[in-house]
Amino acid sequence: MKHTRKLVFICNGSDCKQGGAKKLYKELKGLTDVPPLKGSCKFIKTKCMDMCKTAPNVIVGDHFCKKTTADKVLSQIKKS
Repeated sequence: MKHTRKLVFICNGSDCKQGGAKKLYKELKGLTDVPPLKGSCKFIKTKCMDMCKTAPNVIVGDHFCKKTTADKVLSQIKKS
């Protein structure tokens, strides 16, 4: 059976960067480089998602995370 990685899209627009998206990206990469999440996610930086008032914005699978934190994203990764 092939292991499927979860796609995690992180907005890299200017408002999300100001809202902490760059730090969030680094934190998530670090947290998912260790078991049990190692290799389970692929992080993709995107252009602006046009949801600037709710920065930083992340999409995990089909779930949109607004004003999010690493803990909220990790929780959603585990749920999906």
